[in-house]
Parts: sequence; structure tokens; C-alpha cells
Amino acid sequence: MPLIASVSGIRGVFGDGLDPAALVRYASAFGAWLRQQTEARPVVVVGRDGRVTGDVCARLVTATLQSAGCDVIDGGMATTPSVAMGVLKHTADGAVILSASHNPAEWNALKLLDRNGEFLGPDEGAEVLALADEGVSGQTVGYEDLGTYASDDLLPYHIEKILDLPFIDPAVIAAADFEVVVDGINSVGAFAIPAMLRALGVDDVEVLNADVTGLFAHNPEPLPAHITGITSRVAESGADLGIVVDPDADRLAFVEDGGRFFGEELTQVIAADFVLGKTPGAVGTNLSSSRAIEDVAAKHGQTVVRSAVGEIHVVRAMQKADAVIGGEGNGGVILPALHYGRDALVGVAIVLQHLAETGRSLSEIRDSYPAYAIAKHKVTLTEDLDADALLATLAARYEGRVSTVDGVKVDLDEGWAHVRKSNTEPILRVYTEAGTPEAADALAERFKRELLAG
Repeated sequence: MPLIASVSGIRGVFGDGLDPAALVRYASAFGAWLRQQTEARPVVVVGRDGRVTGDVCARLVTATLQSAGCDVIDGGMATTPSVAMGVLKHTADGAVILSASHNPAEWNALKLLDRNGEFLGPDEGAEVLALADEGVSGQTVGYEDLGTYASDDLLPYHIEKILDLPFIDPAVIAAADFEVVVDGINSVGAFAIPAMLRALGVDDVEVLNADVTGLFAHNPEPLPAHITGITSRVAESGADLGIVVDPDADRLAFVEDGGRFFGEELTQVIAADFVLGKTPGAVGTNLSSSRAIEDVAAKHGQTVVRSAVGEIHVVRAMQKADAVIGGEGNGGVILPALHYGRDALVGVAIVLQHLAETGRSLSEIRDSYPAYAIAKHKVTLTEDLDADALLATLAARYEGRVSTVDGVKVDLDEGWAHVRKSNTEPILRVYTEAGTPEAADALAERFKRELLAG
């Protein structure tokens, strides 16, 4: 399987495209790019999720970066947002995160961050890929200029900075006496989320899939069909809520009291509801996110800016609009007051603070929001399918009601449909939203038929 290089990183199946030579090639290119950005010796933070291949990949990458003349700070197993915070802690020049996010266990990836702890933009990413294509092995330094190696646990600093936020008060959260169930997906969320909860004063925590083996207990994408274990457990135990993360803990979803899936689409909505009540300002999100974000922003008299899908695109739109909160409908919460990146840990803190201050349950808050349903379908790309041609035909069919900023998004009276090429898999994503799950699924099936008919 070929590697997939995009704004979401360089990812592939380990042993089938993503092999030691590829890891060395791209890590060398990133090291060379960092050396072009600074006169001093670059400092690079490296972290990984709990995947089986993570350790061997990390050892290859850290050694390669040292060989390229970079000083390495190895965060070991760490959440993606913890690595981003590690860049800020160490005033580093960049970072490499070894995680394929929601992809299955056989996948891994290199995600590249800049000196701000943000993902490389398209231009910067293109420069790194060009260096990889040119071959940079000749730029390996001599023995006297090899980079140094040190290790650091990045989680305590990450949690400390969340607790320093002016609107997070562990005493208020502790007084609410929450009972919480966590699905750790056998990766870094299994230790990072409980640590965050303990710091917030939550003592009654049950962790499912708590062994950090990288052997995921279920499909790692936090969708309803994949998380029946935690929804059942929340219902059985009478817990106040359940917390679900993906393997690198940048995406966050909740399970309501009673066991109903709160939905990753509503994660950024409830976070925005809380933050806008404390700090007025714009909200940033992507084209595939629910219309519910506009409803919540309007409630607080604020506006929403939308971008192409991809964390860095949302971040750039947020920076341009000086947004105070943002994220993506896949469960991403981005709080600029902490850092510009999706962060499940800060999302947990925000939502628990909101619940504690309002005295309302997740189910009560869910019922107060307008009812929308998102359907997430896909079309697998094969050699006989020309994705660009299919998208162009679809756009022409809906001329006047379409955005082509990122694939094709069609706004309809009954909802919307967004069809785009994935940044992470060889598929076309077909996302739709309507008033009910049945209507959203029907809309997705309709657009898949129209897409393939083209």
C-alpha cells in the first residue's frame, strides 16, 4: 500500500509502505528542513501513541534526527496534544508524533509540528516532502555534530497548564462528585485521561481497555457502532458520563448519563457553549461540522468561520478571525488560550467544569440543543474511479448551492452533504447532516449514488 502524504502527516501500513527506510527518509527530510529554519541546532520533541509499532518507529526516528544534527527530547508514549505542549515547554523547533490517529492498529504515521506546536501548513509540508524526494542522506552530520538525546514525561506540564486556565476550578468539579467511565482504547488515553480526571478532583473513575498494548479492543474511530462497550457500562453503572478518545487522544466523544452516545459532533459544540459564556469571540470549525455550532454561537451573539477539513486549516482560520474556541466535528476541541491543536484533555476539563457549574447532566444539555444527525459514509477509491472527475461532475450538478473550498459541499433546505477526498485514507468521505439519523443516512446514500453515477 502506498504512503499517504498530506496535511495530516505521512501515514501508511507498517511493513507495507511504511518501513524503516521510509521512516528514515522522512525523518531525515524533517531534520534537514528544521536546520534550514534556525541557525542554532534544532530541538525536536518526539512522542508516540500506544501502537505495537510505536517503539521501533520512535527509535528509528529519534536516531535519524540525531544523525541530522537535531537535539531530541523523547516524550515516549504521550498524547498528541501533550507533544504539542512539549514543544512549548522546551521552546523546541518542532516535533514528530508517531500516531495514525483513528486508523487501525497496523497503521502508523509521522505527524510533523512546527516551533509553535502546530501542524505544518501545506507550504511547509510541501518543502519537507520535496526534501524527502530529493534525498537528504548526504546531509547527515559528522560525529562531532550529532544531536543529543534526553527524555521527558510531557503529561504533568500539559495538565498543569490546563489547571492554570482561569475558568477551570478543580474544587468546583470535585464538589460535583462525578462518576466517570473512560474507554482508553488500549493506548495513551488509558493513562492520560484518568490522570487528567484525578487532577480535576474526580475520584470515581473506571477505565475500560486500560492496558496500553496498542491492540485496540475495537475499531479506534469513536463512532457509535464501535463503542457499545462503554455505552452499556455507563448505563449499567449509573455513571454520570463516559469519555471516549482515539488512540492519540486528540479526539474526544462523550457518553451521556443513561448510556446514550452524546456524539463527537457535539463535543466542540458544548465546549464552545462554555467558553463563549466566559470569553466572547469568534468560533472556528471546518466545513464538515454540524450546523449546531452556528446555533450555539448565535446564542452568545458570536459568529462562526469555516475552513477546509484538516486541523491546520481550522487553526489558520481561527488565527485570522482571532477565534477564542474552535475545533472539528470529529471530536476535536481547539482552545487557543492553551495551544492551537485538538486536545481531548482540555475538552474533558471544559465539559466537566460546564456540568459542575450548571448542575445539569449531559443528557439535559443535549436535549437543549437543536436536533441534528450526522451520517459519515465513504466510497473506497479504486483505479477505475477518478475522484477529481467525480467531484467536478457533482459540483456542476448543484451549481449555485455548492462550495468547492474542500471537495464539494452542497447546502440544502433539509440539510447538507460534504464529499471530499480523505487526508488519511484512499477514500472519498461522504458526510451528511439532516434532522434525523434516517434522513441523514438517506441523504448520504443519495449522494453516493449521484457521485458514482457521475
